[in-house]
Amino acid sequence: MIYFLSDAHLGSLAIPHRRTQERRLVRFLDSIKEKATAVYLLGDMFDFWDEYRYVVPKGYTRFLGKLSEMTDMGVEVHYFTGNHDIWTYGYLEEECGVILHRKPLTVEIYDKVFYLAHGDGLGDPDPKFKFLRGMFHNRLCQWALNFLHPWWGMQLGLNWAKHSRMKRPDGKELPYQGEDKEFLISYTKQYMCEHPDIDFFMYGHRHIELDMMLSKKVRMLILGDWIQLFTYAVFDGEHLFIENYVEGESMP
Repeated sequence: MIYFLSDAHLGSLAIPHRRTQERRLVRFLDSIKEKATAVYLLGDMFDFWDEYRYVVPKGYTRFLGKLSEMTDMGVEVHYFTGNHDIWTYGYLEEECGVILHRKPLTVEIYDKVFYLAHGDGLGDPDPKFKFLRGMFHNRLCQWALNFLHPWWGMQLGLNWAKHSRMKRPDGKELPYQGEDKEFLISYTKQYMCEHPDIDFFMYGHRHIELDMMLSKKVRMLILGDWIQLFTYAVFDGEHLFIENYVEGESMP
């Protein structure tokens, strides 16, 4: 079984139940560890993650420990950087055994072709977001951030992320805007015309649960989140579906 999930934003200062949230995610991972061949984490699992040469962010020990346990068992754990956890420089790979992806990935799984990505930067028309994304990916800007003392760097990042989330109504993402207004749908329609071999497109980033057919062959999914929805996708080689994790129901 192959599992896909995204957008836990662990450690967010805007989430009052963040310790409970992490434990819930860990219990889910524990419930699938014997069944999973691979787990794909499609970005923003942390609300802000920045590694220094000898320092990594405080906390997340339950989550990182569970990832390490799964990779030690032989489960492939693929970690995609999103727009909140770009600043990783080897710790997750070396200490937790994950396979890191910084760009969209096209991969064949059980004879089906998947296009997997966090989703940020793919067709988003917002000029402010484009500017910030370019700045976050700039090596000089990354060096400048890591020049700060870790306490200042983490405070800056976590408070920026909190401010960004609290600007939205109730701190939530916009609901589904319709097929013509969702930039990931527009991007996917264009990309699938140039890459007809792809069967499934899968994204995080938007924090909505979406499952739609774009043609008789092509299906697109947005995975929701692990803040409010607790949704994930699972592929058994024949069927791909989205489920909501309810405590106790996903246990082996």
